[in-house]
Amino acid sequence: MLKLNSPAKINLGLIVKGRRPDGYHEVETLLYPVKLADEMTFSEQEGNGISVVMEGISMQVNQEDNLIWKAAQALKRKVGKLPGLEIRVVKNIPAGAGLGGGSSNAATTLQGLNEMLGLGLKREELVELARPLGADVPFFLYNEPMLATGIGQNLEPFELEIPYDIGLITPGIHSSTPDAYRGLFLEELDPKRSLKEALRAPFEEWPDRVVNDLEEPVFADYPLLSRLKNDLYVQGAIYAAMTGSGSGIYAFFHKK
Repeated sequence: MLKLNSPAKINLGLIVKGRRPDGYHEVETLLYPVKLADEMTFSEQEGNGISVVMEGISMQVNQEDNLIWKAAQALKRKVGKLPGLEIRVVKNIPAGAGLGGGSSNAATTLQGLNEMLGLGLKREELVELARPLGADVPFFLYNEPMLATGIGQNLEPFELEIPYDIGLITPGIHSSTPDAYRGLFLEELDPKRSLKEALRAPFEEWPDRVVNDLEEPVFADYPLLSRLKNDLYVQGAIYAAMTGSGSGIYAFFHKK
């Protein structure tokens, strides 16, 4: 048996560069791990099946559509055979909040089974298995600040230390990523903007420089999120923003 934490992430800025012919969007965003995490337990069971048991926050998803199950199947195809497995997850990261819980679970599944079963796969091999599972999944195999470009899978280490407490609000709204991108007016967005440059600015300048392009369409659908962000500034936040396509809102506060 093996127990691991499966951490959430926040997006520090998200710039949309344009839309590709295949329908995906080119982006630039900084993925940053936070303390909020799901708890995952891996254990062997009789037979050769793979079962996923979800506890905590209710998640309505068929097992075959669950990224955990898909990650285990990808690993099984890679190594040829796996024993019977039970993967139990205590969900603390809400879905549809831009926190990457499902992607993190998939990455932790690859890491956990590789470790528990002594498969000896290198991280680069796990990353290749992770890529087809989703844009954020490879990031969680590193779990350190990463600048993501392309459709989010081109990762570059980015040294950043945030000297503040990070507050996080998850308002219970399931924000749709496809809807967020459909609400963009791409002709109004300058593809020459550099998030990397903006992130180098003093934190006090971040409210004007480190932007999330998806805030405008998501806030139009869910005005409560805009009010929550403004309330965080009223409470003394140095910087506040929506993570990913929402609905999670985070803020930096001076340490107490």
